[in-house]
Amino acid sequence: MEKVNENIDTVSVWVNLAVDFAVEYGFQILGALVFLIFGLLVVNWIGNRLINLALARNIDVTLSQFMGSAVKFVLIILLIIITLGNFGISIAPLIALAGAVTFGATLALQGPISNFGAGVAIILTRPFVVGNVITVHGVSGVVDRITLGITFLTGEDGEQIAVPNKEIVGQVIVNSMEMRIVESNFCIAATGDTERVIKIVHEAIMKVVDADSPQQPQVGIQDFTYGGLIIGTRVWVPGLKYFEDRYVINGAIYAALRENDIELMQFQGAGLALPPLNEGTGPTAPPPIL
Repeated sequence: MEKVNENIDTVSVWVNLAVDFAVEYGFQILGALVFLIFGLLVVNWIGNRLINLALARNIDVTLSQFMGSAVKFVLIILLIIITLGNFGISIAPLIALAGAVTFGATLALQGPISNFGAGVAIILTRPFVVGNVITVHGVSGVVDRITLGITFLTGEDGEQIAVPNKEIVGQVIVNSMEMRIVESNFCIAATGDTERVIKIVHEAIMKVVDADSPQQPQVGIQDFTYGGLIIGTRVWVPGLKYFEDRYVINGAIYAALRENDIELMQFQGAGLALPPLNEGTGPTAPPPIL
């Protein structure tokens, strides 16, 4: 019986402590939680409102989202500091601890952090935006989205290409906007009717390309070689149809040359240093004659 009375007394003490704590701090805790929840809702509204305003002023989507996320982050930090103050917690030790943790995390996560820094540089300087066709590190595709760590491209075959941002910053970036240039060249004899060949090739290209293209195809004498002339072509095509249009254009040129009995120059008795077949996707310079 004495044991039961002791247990009852212990429970009574804890209940009294809980009641006293609830009476003294309950409204303070409840008010702090309500303030925190309401503050998070307001912060989210402010961030989304800022993004919508930026988009309405025709600011790039990635930059708009970055601005909204940055404002949200700063406001959430301020909200947490105020909430902790409402609980009576001193934030000075927490700031010191956060500094130490940040320093250690910086050393341990140099790779991801460098990607984030590069992502901020890309978003602020905007060497390219969503929808542009870029070529970097030998890969090409349409920019699908830009995050702080990774830039995502969509290739011509629909594949997704993820490029770490630190591999982009400081590199040579070829930005073709929404279009890419198909360049080809072939060699004819110097005695041929150059103007006729250029006209035939230009007409053949115009039959297979979009007439509404912002840039008209270019055909002309690109260079000279021993006993012949090098005819070059440049055609602007959509970035996601580069290889498809390249094959169609080259096929149309070759068919037009055959139909009009225009022979490509043949190097009889000469050796040619040919480049590897898998070296790049663009046009190569005419091979030298040995």
